[in-house]
Amino acid sequence: MPDKNTMLTGSTSPWPQGYRSAAVITIDFNDIYGILSQAPTVEGRDKTLSVWRYGTLRGVDRLLNLLAKKQVKTTWCLPAIVAQEQPLLLERILAAGHEVACAGDQHEDFSAMSLEEQVACVRRATEKLTALCGRAPRGFRTPAGQWKPGFAQALSGMGFQWSSCWRGDDLPYFHPGTSLVELPLHYELEDEPYFAFNLSPAVPPGQSRIASYQETLANMTQDFYGYHRFGLCYLLRLHPEIMGTAGRISLLEALIDTLQQQPVWLTTAQSVAEHWRSSQPANTPDHPAEVFQRLWAQHHG
Repeated sequence: MPDKNTMLTGSTSPWPQGYRSAAVITIDFNDIYGILSQAPTVEGRDKTLSVWRYGTLRGVDRLLNLLAKKQVKTTWCLPAIVAQEQPLLLERILAAGHEVACAGDQHEDFSAMSLEEQVACVRRATEKLTALCGRAPRGFRTPAGQWKPGFAQALSGMGFQWSSCWRGDDLPYFHPGTSLVELPLHYELEDEPYFAFNLSPAVPPGQSRIASYQETLANMTQDFYGYHRFGLCYLLRLHPEIMGTAGRISLLEALIDTLQQQPVWLTTAQSVAEHWRSSQPANTPDHPAEVFQRLWAQHHG
């Protein structure tokens, strides 16, 4: 287990002075729209939809109470339709000082959309979220599916400063040719692969069993120690209907306790992006993202 007092020096750590690593808790609050984009046939099936409505009815409240208790600021990724339909919960999220990021308009499947449709979707969502929140979102998470080439440039042009969609690194980096900071995700740092479950439609498709809470906590804790050891950015992706249950909320509390016992910068995605833009103004030429971009350009003329 890392020694709390063993820290990287300011010259080698990419984080603000005194911190060895960074950590960001992101929460995808999709209400029923996440499952509707994956399985449109469940529309009108209230028993099935209640599995995802649980987050709105109970999970958000538990998460907000725990975060207030621990004095932790997080980033909430919302489709605009959820912000419109849940104004009281949105007000509580904002009043607590959490960041609100854009996750599409109605949690669309981006793989079924052209680049132009993707951009139009984000413009609609941004207008709605700006009106509801009193400020424009600066972060973006793909609701579902893949974005098209050129979308990162479009996001940057719309004023977005960060996205958290890709999985190819464990430090922030810039999408080549833009000032858009990517905050990478990893499946092992999400609650959904461990705990998401529904009988019909089958979620997950293989209908695997729900994981052990203690083993999941051990996995996420071990990952944190690895990220902390190497001075990386540990980013969690959680869901109110999954991590906000009566039993699992204590798992998150134990994990936050571990983070707060170490010299880790536990902050919002926007704060990490702003820091990265000021301290690391560009990828190095040999960064894998830059190398891939050059090879892609050569291959596609």
